[in-house]
Amino acid sequence: MTSLQLGLIAAGVVLVIGVVIYNWLQERRVRKRIHEAFRDTGPSNARSGPRVEPTLARSANSAVLPENPPFDAEAVDDAPYEPPLDIQARIASEFSGEPAAADIKPAPAERTAGEPDPDIECIVTMQPVRPVSAGAIASGMHARIGKPLRWFGRRNRESPWQRLRSDTPGEFAEIVGCLLLADRGGAASVQLIEAFARLAGSVAASIPAAYVPPESAHEAARAEALDRICADLDVQIGLTILKTGQTMIPGTRLRGVAEASGFRLGDNGRFDWSDENGAVLYSLANYRSEPFTVETLRQASTPGAVFLLDVPRVADPVRAFDQMKLAAKRMAQTLDATLVDDNRRPIDETALVAIREQVQATVAALRKMNIEPGSPRAQALFGG
Repeated sequence: MTSLQLGLIAAGVVLVIGVVIYNWLQERRVRKRIHEAFRDTGPSNARSGPRVEPTLARSANSAVLPENPPFDAEAVDDAPYEPPLDIQARIASEFSGEPAAADIKPAPAERTAGEPDPDIECIVTMQPVRPVSAGAIASGMHARIGKPLRWFGRRNRESPWQRLRSDTPGEFAEIVGCLLLADRGGAASVQLIEAFARLAGSVAASIPAAYVPPESAHEAARAEALDRICADLDVQIGLTILKTGQTMIPGTRLRGVAEASGFRLGDNGRFDWSDENGAVLYSLANYRSEPFTVETLRQASTPGAVFLLDVPRVADPVRAFDQMKLAAKRMAQTLDATLVDDNRRPIDETALVAIREQVQATVAALRKMNIEPGSPRAQALFGG
């Protein structure tokens, strides 16, 4: 082999190594921003990836729905890649007409379940020729197109929005249809948004009412970005109690201990522990893949059970984790079982402290994105 060939080979190796290092540095710089929400508050097991994500900034006036800015697909395709939080600030400014999130403090207040949420929903506004009843849009309210739909009306522009159902009394001078852009089932696709646009057009024609259909490609891009935010913040904590060796827990015994601890068997195949308002704080699932039912608990046994905390859907996740931890310890002691991690290794107090810090970090990240844990917005985004 000649010196020229050796030189070319060496140069090729150096070039490949340089490209790998450059790509790694670029990815590291981009991903660093999205994880700032977790900085100094502990580790997180949230899913992550290279994503373009908008922040969930409220509009200045909740009574007036912001107009969607025009969407230029070619400009997006040709634009250089930006760090996620930079994009969040830019999109927040464009959507709300307010200064970018970097220049103002995020609005701490949460929208209620009784009004449209343009940050997470595709919204179509209809102006009927004359006020109409809720029954006039029954076809829209009964439609099922793959994502949750909500309909609101108000009697005039100064009136508050009212959630519409088939039997809602009165007449309304303005109607809006709201399609959730993302949940745990994924982002709303272009096809789904187009189906929503057709539905809205049909409802508007039947009233009749003037309306402007949504920009499907633009709304789908918003849905994808919102879904990526939720993927990063979708954290569920599990604590497992497990019998050692070949011993098992009889289903009847497990049910008795769970119900004595305040759990109630739900239709979801789990035992749920709820607060005084009926909100589920955490659950108890089978260590095996089979769901719990009255019949299986009567006839079968299991090597263990898993305590589950769905962080985004609980109003006070840190407090709920503290309660769940105590319940898990007590149940492990009662059933002569061991509290273990996913690798079936015993969990000590140091590990439990680290998990608690992880819950705190997730709560901080959710609030930084204007998603209050347990709120109607969180329930919508982390449902499905």
